Amino acid sequence: MDIITPSAANIGLFVSAALVLLLIPGPAVLYLVGRSVEQGRLAGLYSILGIHTATLVHVAAASLGLSAVLASSAVAFSIVKYAGAAYLIWLGLRKIFGRGANGEIEVTTAGPSHRRVFRDGFIVNLLNPKTALFFLAFLPQFVDLSRGHVAVQIAFLGVLFTAIGLVTDGCYAFAAGTAGSWLKRNKGYLKFERYISGVTFIGLGLTAAFAGNHRK
Repeated sequence: MDIITPSAANIGLFVSAALVLLLIPGPAVLYLVGRSVEQGRLAGLYSILGIHTATLVHVAAASLGLSAVLASSAVAFSIVKYAGAAYLIWLGLRKIFGRGANGEIEVTTAGPSHRRVFRDGFIVNLLNPKTALFFLAFLPQFVDLSRGHVAVQIAFLGVLFTAIGLVTDGCYAFAAGTAGSWLKRNKGYLKFERYISGVTFIGLGLTAAFAGNHRK
């Protein structure tokens, strides 16, 4: 059975638009850059896997029309939005006041497990209602109605967006992880790294809580 997809022209326009959007750093990119600088490229890659696993959940929701429910309910939107913001703030506070807060410099290889890094990335993106609304607004723009099966086309575009995101975010993680390796040779950075990372996460949480309904 043939897979129903948008036209080649629509796919080309979609890929171009997706690249532009993905190359502009948003909160998810800043989150994974922070992880990569702090814990290295591998941790950054696990963060990406977590983030984009949640992206696929949002894609499925958009395909099934569930995102429309979130868009139409101010209460549901606020609950998910503030839960995600609170989780980011909690990650920042845990970083600042966790083990090693008494002046000790943590050994970077003893950081959170890759499973926990994956989980954190997944939850951060899953609890971002702006991602759900972004897909609800963005993906249908490139659907070819003459081909029918709109939900299938939306799912195809969402998976394609996720695949492109894995590549672009991987580049960010690689660059940030390399920069982190250099920074960790700086004693001054090692002394204040926990505070830099913690404040970054808290700042992302506050931004998520008070920002308008823009892209993820």
